[in-house]
Amino acid sequence: MDAPRLGWSVTSASDPEAAAECLRRAFQAQMSGDFATAIDLYQHSIALCPTAEAHTFLGWTYSFQRRLEEAIEECHKAIAVDPTFGNPYNDIGAYLIEMGRLDEAIPWLERATKATRYESPHFPLLNLGRVYLAKEMYSRALEQFRAVLDLQPDHAGAQRAVTLIRRKLN
Repeated sequence: MDAPRLGWSVTSASDPEAAAECLRRAFQAQMSGDFATAIDLYQHSIALCPTAEAHTFLGWTYSFQRRLEEAIEECHKAIAVDPTFGNPYNDIGAYLIEMGRLDEAIPWLERATKATRYESPHFPLLNLGRVYLAKEMYSRALEQFRAVLDLQPDHAGAQRAVTLIRRKLN
């Protein structure tokens, strides 16, 4: 792997603390819109100590640049590092939705709902609801949005979706 543009050398020894610091700085750069720096820092973090988080967030940064195929590749790498981490499954599903590949998104989103390590388990449920709504599968969409409300009763988007679907079904 080539050294990132920021000029540091890549070592073969694992350095989880330095990797975590790069990950933190990369996220800050990403949130401020400095995608080139974020990419360099995520790549450096991965070179120091590959984590599912670094690959997933690198993919997310690529998605901000509309580089969805590369984003999906990073999610696959994240899953290879830690198959219990839910974010990359959901992210693959979300990227496929963006690409108009709804049927392909469903199994990825379903895997995300079963992930044992996921801080935001309502995201794949929302995305599944969106897919089923787009496919006019209203009962299945309603099921997903209700599951979101079981996790987050005040989720305004899910509340609106449930109201909309109930109107369509009546």
